[in-house]
Amino acid sequence: MAGNVGRKPRDKNREAVATREPANPETGTATNLNRLIHERTRLAIISALAVNDKLTFMELKRLLDTSDGNLSVHARKLEEANYIECAKGFEGRVPRTEYRITKEGRKVLKDYLAHMERIIGAVRGGAT
Repeated sequence: MAGNVGRKPRDKNREAVATREPANPETGTATNLNRLIHERTRLAIISALAVNDKLTFMELKRLLDTSDGNLSVHARKLEEANYIECAKGFEGRVPRTEYRITKEGRKVLKDYLAHMERIIGAVRGGAT
């Protein structure tokens, strides 16, 4: 406990709160990026689902070269934000989990990419 003296308690809902305020790609800055999809694994998940109609858990796992636990945790965060949807079922006797991007997920990814393009453009424009 002595190591925590003077430190602010960690806000577990910080990411969720940050995503409630939509980033405005026209006026946005690097500080108001959508933190929920800015994380590497989550961005990879939502990007993979944006270019595929649907992907199973195993397909995503292979594509992202990640562990079951890591994929599960990050997919759940995207699902809780309603950026992706999950359908569970069986293929024969084998459990099968499929993910799809939602309309809202596609919109936030589009906004995120527009925001990043503006930042890249500003950096490139400033470098000449």
